[in-house]
Amino acid sequence: MTKIETNLTVDPAYEAVAPDDFPAMMDVERYGKRSNAFDKIISATHDHFWDPMDKKYVDFSQPFDMENEYLVDPNQNTDLKTAVADKLDEKQKIKLVNLDVQWSLSSILHGEAGALALSASLCHILKDPGAQEYAANQTREEARHVAGFTNYIKARWGKPVRVGPALGNILTELVLSPLVWKKIVGMQMLVEGLAMGAFATFYKDGRDPLMVKLMQLTMTDEAFHHKFGKIWADRTIPHINEDERNQIEDWAWHVFEVLLYNLGSPEQKKHIYAAVGLDWEWVQGAFMEALTDVKIRESMQESTNIFRVLIKTLLKAGIITSRTAGNYAAFIDMKELYAEGDRMIGDDIAEEGIKYLLQLNGQGNRAYSLDKMSAAE
Repeated sequence: MTKIETNLTVDPAYEAVAPDDFPAMMDVERYGKRSNAFDKIISATHDHFWDPMDKKYVDFSQPFDMENEYLVDPNQNTDLKTAVADKLDEKQKIKLVNLDVQWSLSSILHGEAGALALSASLCHILKDPGAQEYAANQTREEARHVAGFTNYIKARWGKPVRVGPALGNILTELVLSPLVWKKIVGMQMLVEGLAMGAFATFYKDGRDPLMVKLMQLTMTDEAFHHKFGKIWADRTIPHINEDERNQIEDWAWHVFEVLLYNLGSPEQKKHIYAAVGLDWEWVQGAFMEALTDVKIRESMQESTNIFRVLIKTLLKAGIITSRTAGNYAAFIDMKELYAEGDRMIGDDIAEEGIKYLLQLNGQGNRAYSLDKMSAAE
């Protein structure tokens, strides 16, 4: 697959320069050419302000019995849907599930660090002052996510675990890429889509009130990050040529496939199985026996399934067409997704969180709709 080596700038709001071309940022004509496409989501940043270092918003000193209580509903744990469950007593199951949550939240933390660095890198290359200001806002929000997840992981386990190779390689590629399209499709759609599904799942299935609160607060920010990606897609995908769109579509499928089969594979979580006396290779065999494509398809019927949310993100952005729809159809009913509206699974949770923050921040009790946060007219 040949790579698109340009930024696919069909809308001036996404015009970019090389990361080291700061003189271009001092072009006197640049300052006055500000797009209004991002004004709504920029001005809304005060609506969802929260501080992970302030107990008024989230108190990380809240206790939780890690040895005797599940952090999340164990019925949602993939390991326990295989022969692994037959090998463990109740205490070991609790340990396995809670260590798996550590793995997942560590992956989220690494993803937030990647999103922070990527957003900052957009500030170096986007010429439009409005796009640049949005990227600066997102950088600040990703920084508080890094602080929030660091605080939670420290409170429950002490420190995070290392990033898995699959996620680490993708994040590195996205952060270091000089291409605007790859940064936005990769981070604002693929990784953010995955994250919104994960946040919604932990919010729904979490048994630790502290975790549930952290998820909702984070989603109040992430819903806007998704909007930024959607604005790019609406202004770009319909106007690029077929070859360019096909290459983006093929690249998105490639990344999706890598994440689907590697993000939570037993090989990347050897330490978890060792902690409960299981050999990871035996676990992998149990996975292969139990988790067929049919089983994966069944799990994706859940509205908060991370990969279902990811597929919907790509579909609504026009990055899945009839060329690749069949690839995803092996796992999900594409007709069902086509029929759904544009709202994402996390939007309702985020809206309730924003209403809570508005009251907490002294801005009153008022209706709030993320649907109104599309590009400015």
